[in-house]
Amino acid sequence: MLKGKTALVTGAARGLGRAIAIRLAEEGAFVVINYNGSKEKAEETAELIRQNGGGAVTWQCDVSDYDKTGEMIKELVREYGQIDILVNNAGITKDNLIMKMSEEDFDRVIATNLKGTFNTIRHISRQMLKQRSGKIINMSSVTGILGNIGQANYSASKAGVIGLTKTMARELASRGICVNAIAPGFIETEMTDALSDAAKEAAAAQIPMKRFGQAEEVAEAAVFLASEKADYITGQVLCIDGGMAM
Repeated sequence: MLKGKTALVTGAARGLGRAIAIRLAEEGAFVVINYNGSKEKAEETAELIRQNGGGAVTWQCDVSDYDKTGEMIKELVREYGQIDILVNNAGITKDNLIMKMSEEDFDRVIATNLKGTFNTIRHISRQMLKQRSGKIINMSSVTGILGNIGQANYSASKAGVIGLTKTMARELASRGICVNAIAPGFIETEMTDALSDAAKEAAAAQIPMKRFGQAEEVAEAAVFLASEKADYITGQVLCIDGGMAM
């Protein structure tokens, strides 16, 4: 379905990013696995893809750095000719109640989750405009729709991603570029593994389907939005949350 396509997935060393990168590769895309500090995990992801007959490389870059992100995109275009798919998955959390949250922790989360998404789109859009095609998938969160106690920074960043998605969809649609967002709920990853059993039970009680989602379920949605089957879909937010935000 994606044979001959080149995809850049940010924050793809683990979790949702890893699952998305693997599924894109299984559908034929050559995947660039971006990471910031998790080199070993990124290489593991790339090796998993290669073992299954796919193509992948790793690429270190802190997407919160505007200039370095621009250099990464420029090098990728020089190396591979074009970038057909961009998945903005890189994200961090620094949770705390607002009265205890430091300015530094607020700024760091916004810088990676929201500004990092802006940085990649800003630099890659020029190439996609030349191509007159492209699929951009931004990872938001159900917390960007509902909010969440102790996550003012994270929720704000993910709500911002939704606004950015809709604006970019309007700006780029006339050139055949689709921009959509995925808003996962509670998904079984290393992040949710760190929750206590009581916290997991409380979270599951909020979900109409009474279970956490799987990373592969999010990856399937990303593959669909990256494919030609979604050529007439843009500016949308797809909630994969078991019904939390309905």
